[in-house]
Amino acid sequence: MLVAMEFDLFILNGVVVLENEVGEFDIAIKDEKIAKVVPRGGLEGMVTKKTIDAQNGCVMPGGIDSHVHLNEPFIMAGGRCADDYESGTRSAIAGGTTTIISFAPQSKNEPSLLAALKETHELADSNCYSDYSFHALCTSAGPLAISEFPALRAAGISSLKFFMAFEDLQLHDDEILDVLLAARRNQMTLLVHAENGQVISWMTKQLEKEGLFDPKWHISSHPPVAETEAASRAIALAGFIDVPILIVHVSQPAVAETIRAAKKLGLPIFAETCPQYLFLTRDDLDKPGFEGAKCVCSPPPRNASDHEGIWRGLEDGTLTVFSSDHCPFVYEDENGGKKSSISKEYPNGRFQYIPNGCPGVETRLALAFSAKRLKLQKFVEVSATYAAKMYGLYPQKGALIPGKSDADVTIWYPEDESFTLSNKMLHHNVDYTPYEGQTLNQWPRYTILRGKVVWDRDAGGVVGNKGYGKFLERGVSSLAAPLRPEHDWNARDF
Repeated sequence: MLVAMEFDLFILNGVVVLENEVGEFDIAIKDEKIAKVVPRGGLEGMVTKKTIDAQNGCVMPGGIDSHVHLNEPFIMAGGRCADDYESGTRSAIAGGTTTIISFAPQSKNEPSLLAALKETHELADSNCYSDYSFHALCTSAGPLAISEFPALRAAGISSLKFFMAFEDLQLHDDEILDVLLAARRNQMTLLVHAENGQVISWMTKQLEKEGLFDPKWHISSHPPVAETEAASRAIALAGFIDVPILIVHVSQPAVAETIRAAKKLGLPIFAETCPQYLFLTRDDLDKPGFEGAKCVCSPPPRNASDHEGIWRGLEDGTLTVFSSDHCPFVYEDENGGKKSSISKEYPNGRFQYIPNGCPGVETRLALAFSAKRLKLQKFVEVSATYAAKMYGLYPQKGALIPGKSDADVTIWYPEDESFTLSNKMLHHNVDYTPYEGQTLNQWPRYTILRGKVVWDRDAGGVVGNKGYGKFLERGVSSLAAPLRPEHDWNARDF
């Protein structure tokens, strides 16, 4: 006698966002995987342990936030990011994100990338609510670090970030070329913080000579040219070596135009932007006293008139990925937080020593979804699918493909209901959100990670467990590839 297969979960009556269409589908989940995606009503008569009625709400792959800083040291403030792997991933699932990629940061006095990776694994292990992986963060590109690229790949790390700014982090052009070449030979994806560190240092000195120290002057110390020059230089160097790069946190349309031009030439250049460049402006840093420090990040928010160009970049594919750059610091912390730059001599702080970064892992999806600017498929592409492809996780993540994709799902409400965002709603370990007071009309109703409901907004909030999130070993990018993949780049080629 045949026994009917019993599924673990049905998601019924949803408007499901698939890669090639949006429609009325039902989803069956079994053994942590998407088992079936069928036209609405197609699961009738089948057996399941649990059913969720989406009630015509949008159903889409769980969000992937591929730019998250957790439990990292902040050198200038002598502290660490406010969120550790427990609070940061708890916040992620509450906002509809099922996978985060954070950083394994190498310090300047640590020659090994593998040592930094080991330390970061210890911080994350058994502490995560969401699935997770790491980018290597290279600040010292010496012979040992370069020699470890194959071992990083063997450990499931297929991406690496480097900085073009900040003395304690940046690589110079000859070091960048070493990293680019090693990345090409090992098929690693490179993330670039593209700002000219020397321009920033020079501007900071000029401002301080004039006695300008308040948080709002942070914007002037990071002029648009610092970003446009560095982005152009990164593209030129990457083109010389013929290696794909992704320029992170693009803040201004001029940089998007540079990237768009490179793409038209066929160069494998990709880019990311973040909520702070769509929902914040320079005015948010120009608040009474020290209040503007809450929005100090690098690059800084630009003008309101710049938002349109960033939205357009997401819409037309110039900007590939929409991440949060979640880099949280407690505002009321005078030791390692935002107020660590305040002293008797500088009662409104000293902008160059304000910890750079804003919290955003939990609010990323709701902000962009509520804006109703992106079509549903584009929204899923930039917030999940392209990150999965870019960083070697597709189709396990970022899709709803039967038999191939993990059952990571975000379910939204069937109708819009406006509300005002407040920090007291959030689950991070931070005492503010830079988006306080924003009017939103959506928030994830359910977050499902590998078939398990981990966020149920109407019945318990965070219902997942710390430690359920697992480390993801990543492979080669399916989105980024060099123009001449057969080329070995021996020394004679130069």
